[in-house]
Amino acid sequence: MKAFSIGKLKKELETLTAEDLVEVCMKMAKYKKENKELLSYLLFDSNYEPEYINTIKNEIDEQFSEINKSNLYYAKKSIRKILRTTNKYIRYSGLKRTEVELRIHFCKMLQESGIPIHTSTTLSNLFQGQIVRINKAISMLHEDLQYDYQQLINQLLPG
Repeated sequence: MKAFSIGKLKKELETLTAEDLVEVCMKMAKYKKENKELLSYLLFDSNYEPEYINTIKNEIDEQFSEINKSNLYYAKKSIRKILRTTNKYIRYSGLKRTEVELRIHFCKMLQESGIPIHTSTTLSNLFQGQIVRINKAISMLHEDLQYDYQQLINQLLPG
């Protein structure tokens, strides 16, 4: 089965009644957990972005506290899983400010985890990649916010 373009889907959705639209949304939410999470964000959290950010930060904190630090291999797997989850929540929001806040928090928790990130090439590259993404997102924000977030990044960087 071929998927149609976003434009064509949008035109078709505009022709539906409110009842039919609700039915389509419920079918989508029923079949995939990620669709249900996105719909939950759009309906309940998108109007309360600061609370959403705090909820995700708390989830990141909890996931970092559960990392198996006895073996670097397992720690790397857990960190990549946390990053995938963080990226998913960033996609749901789509706001650059939310992206910056969550990525900075992820990097801060990674540093505070006690895992030797600078002795592992994989983790070091992962950390540097997040810094690059943060800087890219910051460049799209207002100048005042850019300055504030740049100060937070400077605290993350060694030396």
